[in-house]
Amino acid sequence: MLLAIDVGNTNIVIGVFRDTDLIHNWRLTTSRERTSDELGVLVTSLCDRHGVRRQEITGIVVASVVPPLTATLMTMAADYFGQTAMLFEPAVNGTMPVLIDKPAEVGADRVANSIAAFETYGKGLPLIVVDFGTATTFDAVSAKGEYLGGVICPGPKLSAEALFQRAARLPRIDVTKPSRVIGTNTVAAMQSGLFWGYVDMVEGLVRRIKAELGGAAVVVATGGLASVVAPESSEIEHVDEELTLRGLRLIWERRQ
Repeated sequence: MLLAIDVGNTNIVIGVFRDTDLIHNWRLTTSRERTSDELGVLVTSLCDRHGVRRQEITGIVVASVVPPLTATLMTMAADYFGQTAMLFEPAVNGTMPVLIDKPAEVGADRVANSIAAFETYGKGLPLIVVDFGTATTFDAVSAKGEYLGGVICPGPKLSAEALFQRAARLPRIDVTKPSRVIGTNTVAAMQSGLFWGYVDMVEGLVRRIKAELGGAAVVVATGGLASVVAPESSEIEHVDEELTLRGLRLIWERRQ
């Protein structure tokens, strides 16, 4: 079995693969203060609860965009699973050409997403991968399987929190689809701006990226809000919530 761990700014997503099948996946809240022992207890408890024996884990792969937790997870892998985890760093041990100015700056999760999308949906066309996380990222992949770069925007939850923090009279709200565009109260107006403004931003950026790629591309969405936004977008063709974990499995497999 392979343990794949994706450390994001909001969640740590953990997947267990038996060969190519993702048999379990869990989400933990990202807390930069957690120790290797705390993470070890949490992860091993989840494994025990779902019948995954620690001795069955024969490999661990980690992608992290939270530097304080990277070394913590590597220590946890050694102490609790007896494994030297493979840390995926696109500029060092990547399996996809990264054609940007400074490859070391690109998030490991973005390249993992791109690898899985190209493997699954690449059909002779470029790809655009939209990841709805703390930040929403748009990643462009060439028809030959090269990472070309992309776009980074604040995610809708981050935008909602910014409105609450910076505007004294605006409340904290959840990002949900409102029943109509024109809001008749403050909360409805905020929901409309965050949701429909976000949908139109996604559609507009996808069209602009397509134009730079030559006019056609396969669009894949992943991340927490993908299933909420995708039904309202005519540009998104596929929703794949397991994209990052499957990308990490492919990276592990190819590096072996």
